[in-house]
Amino acid sequence: MRKYETVIIMDPDLAAEERAPVLERIKELIPQQNGLLVAVDEWGVRKMAYEIKKKLRGYYMRLDFCGTGELVNEMERFFRIDDRVLKFMTVLLDPKADLEKIREEIAKAEAEAQADTATPEAAKELPGETEQAAAAAAAAPADEAVEEVETTPNVNTEETP
Repeated sequence: MRKYETVIIMDPDLAAEERAPVLERIKELIPQQNGLLVAVDEWGVRKMAYEIKKKLRGYYMRLDFCGTGELVNEMERFFRIDDRVLKFMTVLLDPKADLEKIREEIAKAEAEAQADTATPEAAKELPGETEQAAAAAAAAPADEAVEEVETTPNVNTEETP
């Protein structure tokens, strides 16, 4: 199986509800073709290098997935017939991707994400310590600024008649 990356530029004037069906269709298509969706990275609305279909901005989205050439052909066919997609480009990242290794990396990333969401809960248990640390951090830069203002000499020495 091969690992691919596809960058999609969609119409920026579409609402999130109108963009969602495109992503949902891709999420359905990949497993149908015995592929694996590795990551979806939505970059948001950005300025394009040149005008496409009278649009200067586009909504960018990046998909990492594993699959075959048939999957890529089907995805690109879908992008060509969908008016919401302005441009797309698929790049081969790895011609011999190891699916088990990729699945382990995905599971590890999900476990880390769950651990990160558990960390704020632990911080809520000790609010006094975090509030004191935040207050100390906020006070330090302000004290330095006050000292700089106080030590500035008065340069105006001209006398007025």
